[in-house]
Amino acid sequence: MRAPVDLVLRRHAASDISDFVRIRNAATVADGIDEHASEAGVANWMLRARAGFDPADDIVVAMVHGVVVGYGWTDWVETTDSRLEYRTRGNVDPAWRRRGVGSAILAHNEAHLREVAARSADPRPRNFGAWANDQTPGGVVLLRRAGYTPARYFFEMLRPHLDEIEVSPLPDGMELRPVAGTDQLRQLWHADSEAFMDHWGGHDSSDAAFQQWMTDPNFDPSLFLVAWDGDEIAGAVLNLIDAEENAALGRRRGLLDSVFVRRPWRRRGLAAALVGRSLALLHERGMTSAWLGVDADNPTGALGVYERAGFAVHRRGTAYHKPMEPDR
Repeated sequence: MRAPVDLVLRRHAASDISDFVRIRNAATVADGIDEHASEAGVANWMLRARAGFDPADDIVVAMVHGVVVGYGWTDWVETTDSRLEYRTRGNVDPAWRRRGVGSAILAHNEAHLREVAARSADPRPRNFGAWANDQTPGGVVLLRRAGYTPARYFFEMLRPHLDEIEVSPLPDGMELRPVAGTDQLRQLWHADSEAFMDHWGGHDSSDAAFQQWMTDPNFDPSLFLVAWDGDEIAGAVLNLIDAEENAALGRRRGLLDSVFVRRPWRRRGLAAALVGRSLALLHERGMTSAWLGVDADNPTGALGVYERAGFAVHRRGTAYHKPMEPDR
């Protein structure tokens, strides 16, 4: 679709964050997605450089007659199956959908990612990556028309109430202890990163990503449940409560943001024990529901753990791939 004649694509400025939040929240309302972004959260994510992402170079703003009508961003990761994935994302104001703005952002992002990829002599295979929620049919059509095909499916799972929570015992030899201080938080971060090396996709475990995690406005280690085996972290659930989102949507929902068990401690019931305790903790903090995200083909059996804990699929999202021909 041809873009508006007066469409201008430019680099971003810090003052654009309020427009990004406005557009994202308008888009979730239009698509019936129960999410709400805050300026503090978006700024922490969009304005902090990290491995594979430089906000000065990797964000584009779409304007028509001086009004921000959309934005996009790119990054790249080393995947767990030894590929380099160059990822494109974007949001368009619902009032400007189906007028070529999304197509223009996608074309810009792909061209930019080819330039980024050309700077590297790494011989590993490369591909474009993108994401679309199944509740955003326009985004799905845009990606498919541009040559993207589904690579993996993910579920957002919801437990609509926090009644009748089953809490199973911890495996022998393990105990729950809080993390104290930056050194233990870094140990927790690296344990989480190590556990997810067995999962599909890519994970940024850089120090910059660690710092970003700690500066997230909803970062609250008192919600973390960490299982220790001596001085080793066996597994954990990093719970989160987004008070601003809950207030905006009129709900009290907690998030099991990361659930992991490291390889030597798997298949012993630790994940189920931590998930049950997380639900109880969220209930104690005044929450009435909980949600989490999971790979539909998770190799550790996590989907079954969550279903047995009372979660059910709430919606589905899809990771898309498109081949990238090397431009070196």
